Amino acid sequence: MKILRDLEPGGSAWLSWDKETVVGAQNGSFMISVQTPPTLEELGRQVLLRNEALAISALEKLPWTLLPALFKDAFNGGHTRIVKALVTAWPFPCLPVGTLMKTPNLEIFQAVLDGVDMHLKREFHSGEQFQVLDLRNVHHEFWNIWTGREDGACSAETVNERSVVKDLPRYALRWRHLKVVTDLYLRLHLNEEQTCFLQWVQQRKDFLQLHCINMKIWTVPICTVKEILSVFHPGRIEELELNTGWDVSTLARFAPCLGQMRSLRKFSLARICRNTFGTGTRTADREERCISKVIAQFSKLHCLQHLSMNGIFFLKDHMKQILWCLRNPLATLSITRLHLSQSDLNYFPLSHNLRQLKHLVLRGILLFASCLKPLGVLLEHVAESLQSLDLQGCRIQDSQLTDLFPALSKCSKLTEFNLLDNDFSMPTLKDLLGHTANLTKMNVEQYPAPIQCYDDYGYILVERFAQHCLELIDTLRSLRQPKRILFSTDPCHECGERCVYDLGPRLCPCQR
Repeated sequence: MKILRDLEPGGSAWLSWDKETVVGAQNGSFMISVQTPPTLEELGRQVLLRNEALAISALEKLPWTLLPALFKDAFNGGHTRIVKALVTAWPFPCLPVGTLMKTPNLEIFQAVLDGVDMHLKREFHSGEQFQVLDLRNVHHEFWNIWTGREDGACSAETVNERSVVKDLPRYALRWRHLKVVTDLYLRLHLNEEQTCFLQWVQQRKDFLQLHCINMKIWTVPICTVKEILSVFHPGRIEELELNTGWDVSTLARFAPCLGQMRSLRKFSLARICRNTFGTGTRTADREERCISKVIAQFSKLHCLQHLSMNGIFFLKDHMKQILWCLRNPLATLSITRLHLSQSDLNYFPLSHNLRQLKHLVLRGILLFASCLKPLGVLLEHVAESLQSLDLQGCRIQDSQLTDLFPALSKCSKLTEFNLLDNDFSMPTLKDLLGHTANLTKMNVEQYPAPIQCYDDYGYILVERFAQHCLELIDTLRSLRQPKRILFSTDPCHECGERCVYDLGPRLCPCQR
């Protein structure tokens, strides 16, 4: 190998002698890396992509098992004419194009829609199997199976078409017309792709079965939302996030749409404001009527399992009504940044719809003046199912926390526990850790630094912080082996950052 002998033994260089083999020399030692040459199929696809006219004319003669890989290469390479032709002639039940749309590309997206238009024109006199256009950006096994890239060993020729059909959602085979399945994330200003898509579906809604699975609405006027829901039927939405800044009267106008969401499994509601249309008894009565109209819709959400409410002012003294309305037990209840009354807490253990909770979040709810015994009873009810408990920022104090000890010790499936931003003394924290000895499945646990770590003005005492946290971790390690545990101070008065102790102390910038 003359090319190697010409290198100086003491030198440093890199040489490449052909496309497949790279030869390297570093300080007298040689390395050879052989790259896998492209297959005949890959070379064929490269030829087709370089000649669009040839590719389009050859589509009907190509084996249909080669089309997914060609589509993926054409889509990623921006070959709009080939993409349009492939969509028009697509021979598979589903085209999960959304998972390929990593970065916005209006031209290639428009090519997909144009291809669907062409497909719709020929649908009724052809034997095509194309039934679902999936625009969701979610993982889909289709591309792994038909491009032969799953663990590098799968060949398209060896895959039975039934294996792809079996992976489709059940709704994929239910209707005769083409389905378009998507997620919609709507903000005040729509991007180019969203504007193009919404105009396209509005004009073709009579020829398509439109399914929006996950809808997020942020700061969008209600008239726009209602217009969109006239195209994407509310009954097909499975996840809804409303973070709109609407007042409660606007939310009440939306309420009938919410009541139509019979398939809704996950509902998140945030940023609902009080009305500003006046003061006095009549205004209060009007607001209460709006609240009642919203709450009444919960009885129609037959599939609801996950409920999250963030900063919703009208929840106080209305939790009993909401929980009583529910038709199914909840798996997740998340309530953050609001006030709950004692009567709200008292109803929690009485609600049969909370008896199967897996995740309970009561974050930022000030409970320092509340009796937590009802919460302890609820924890006992869900001890066999609860997997995560978040009580951060509730300002719970020593005497209240002890009411939860017996129930906590029974939550054997708990994997995540968060008590940050509460006010506990060193003895109470030690006692708490003692009651977690049976919680062997815990993966992440977060505790506040004991109040003995602060001076009279609320500033952290660094040496005490390190000493007390080490002592608490040693206490826990004598009972069980924690996987990830951390103790954290309140945010610093000066810089706003926290001091954290996990593998050791990590101080805020003011204390370094």
